[in-house]
Amino acid sequence: MLNEKIVKKLHNQFDDRFESLLKNINKYSKKSDIDMIRHAYNFGLDAHKKQRRYSGEPYFDHCLNVAEILAELKMDSTTITAGILHDVVEDTGVDLEEIAEKFGEVIANLVDGVTKIGELKLKSQEQRQAETFRKMLVSMASDVRVIIIKFADRLHNMRTLEHVPAKKRSRIAVETRDVYAPLAHRFGIAKIKMELEDLVLKHIDEQSYNTINRKINQSREIREKYIKDITKPIEKDLRKAKVKFKIVGRAKHYYSIYHKMVKQKRPFEDIYDLLAIRIIVNKIEECYYTLGVVHNLYHPIYDRFKDYIAMPKMNGYQSLHTTVIGPDGKMIEIQIRTVEMHETAEIGIAAHWLYKEGTTDDELDTHMVWIRKLLDSQAEEEDPSDFMEHLKIDLFQDESFIFSPKGDLFKLPNGSTPIDFAYAIHTDVGMHCIGAKVNGKIVPLKSKLKSGDQVEIITSANQEPHQDWLSFVKTGRAKQRIKRYLKEVQTRQIRKLGEELLIKFLKKYDLDVESEEVKNIIPQFGYDTIEHLYLNLGKGEINTESIIHKLFPETIPEEKKDTFYEKYIRRARSKSGISVHGLNNIAINFGQCCQPVPGDKIIGYITQGKGITIHRIDCKNMLNLGQNPDKKIEVQWEIEDEQAFEVQISILAEDRKDLLHDISLVISKGDTNLLMVEFKVEDSLVKGNLIVQVKDLYQLTKILNSMRKIKKIISVERVEKSID
Repeated sequence: MLNEKIVKKLHNQFDDRFESLLKNINKYSKKSDIDMIRHAYNFGLDAHKKQRRYSGEPYFDHCLNVAEILAELKMDSTTITAGILHDVVEDTGVDLEEIAEKFGEVIANLVDGVTKIGELKLKSQEQRQAETFRKMLVSMASDVRVIIIKFADRLHNMRTLEHVPAKKRSRIAVETRDVYAPLAHRFGIAKIKMELEDLVLKHIDEQSYNTINRKINQSREIREKYIKDITKPIEKDLRKAKVKFKIVGRAKHYYSIYHKMVKQKRPFEDIYDLLAIRIIVNKIEECYYTLGVVHNLYHPIYDRFKDYIAMPKMNGYQSLHTTVIGPDGKMIEIQIRTVEMHETAEIGIAAHWLYKEGTTDDELDTHMVWIRKLLDSQAEEEDPSDFMEHLKIDLFQDESFIFSPKGDLFKLPNGSTPIDFAYAIHTDVGMHCIGAKVNGKIVPLKSKLKSGDQVEIITSANQEPHQDWLSFVKTGRAKQRIKRYLKEVQTRQIRKLGEELLIKFLKKYDLDVESEEVKNIIPQFGYDTIEHLYLNLGKGEINTESIIHKLFPETIPEEKKDTFYEKYIRRARSKSGISVHGLNNIAINFGQCCQPVPGDKIIGYITQGKGITIHRIDCKNMLNLGQNPDKKIEVQWEIEDEQAFEVQISILAEDRKDLLHDISLVISKGDTNLLMVEFKVEDSLVKGNLIVQVKDLYQLTKILNSMRKIKKIISVERVEKSID
């Protein structure tokens, strides 16, 4: 009886709003399944009847708000039904089987997708964000409507965030800024993206939000008059040409203004392009005619003109953007687009369902292909920070339009380099990129590309990715491919090291890696193949002593392991220029991979059977070998004047006469020795490797800087030596 009274009270509270929702749906779609939506309303209201939100409102208020937001996006009845039910599985006793039985598999799958995104309970904020994104990508790959429901859910939560406890409020706001707003941008749903960003600002920097809000409201009348003065002559010319149009003027959204203030380090009063005028016409040709009218009336700033109709953004956005100097010398942005372009700009991919009768699933697949690419490229990404960095680049960066020599168009984030362009063409092109021509001129691989650049990539079969590429490439695709390759190389090196250690060790016992005794112990370590044994021996996960115990469990007793110091401090001594905790000249080897020199920040690594190997702190091998803190040891330089250290240098230059002579002259003047030189000429480019002896980092830096000044030199880099 009590439950019936609660349900009746809820119906009295929400029925009028629900009927209004149905009227709104009928305005944009006459084919909606109103009976199914009504069934979901009654079912959801009953399921959530005893629940309350932090605000004290009935929980179902949130579900109805989500449905209303989806209707504003003009979504289909299936999505709105799932929106009403999106929390019933997570928050009530209803299970998916019941949803499927009452509403069908499609709606059950949508509810399941939204529920899984919300189930995450992770240790760190970064992990939570990364896993949220991964969950979203997987869910969207099967049905993109999952994320549209989640956008509506998050938007209403942000609208009511003031009722949430402060600690949770901050986490939700940051997650919205870093995950949901960029994703809404990538889907082209400007309406959602802008409101989310404004609400984030309100809760992260309330003072700035209130200041901007107050000043925008104070200048409303002045702004409206200014917009009217600008648009009046435009309207007159368009009417004369019998062009049907709609003009809307507005201040830019708060977060955009805030971003300009922070980026330009200026107060609100000094931000000039606060206003935007949007002109909406019916046909594409009318867009360009209107542009001519605007430029005839007002002086345009040509470097701020963008034609997103001819070259749409990655998210499908189309419009003409121009910034002109209006009355009183103020800059104002004018956007010109068709009615359909405007609808797509406001609701992005949601417009697919609005215009579904005139579109195809193939068009939707084309628009969504980037999701599948992200899933493929990020499948092996383990580091949450790397994953988020790549996604933020791919989702939320302004774009440059770069052309191949054949005229093919590639869209890349601003600040991309020839390496990024090479990987955008094909992974193999990126892997073997040795040089690039931009607009016919050879440029360094770290050069930043600009919209309109024509780029030709020069490849070589002998080229391979370098560690230093990671310091300047921009796209997630390039970074992920380079890291994957370097990791594979490092794994091969570690496996090879483990193999050599095992072969050398087994010789003492007249055994080899093919012997039955060795094959029998592999499963005892939990490995499938001897390759796994090599790898973990090279990593230091197991040592030769543990192998002895497996090979000869009865004849070799368990002993207390000697510590490293007991084994090595009293052993072979050599003048290395390194001290360990004040004890000089113990068994020391220098990492041939990174070739440290005095001045480099260094770390020692205890290597089975070799003593201490010295690496640069940023050495790529240390990233793999240095995970065991027990094997790391603090070391410091303690060198003598006559000591010298080998360093490998890579040079890329345009081929010319006397190039090698000029390089040798620099080395000679640098008071150092040239131990090895190797040069190859490919496609008018010279690729060289040198090994020189230097006393310290200061001397090396002087030599590198002098080489970079040599005529026709493209790049000079210190590189880590490859180890076979």
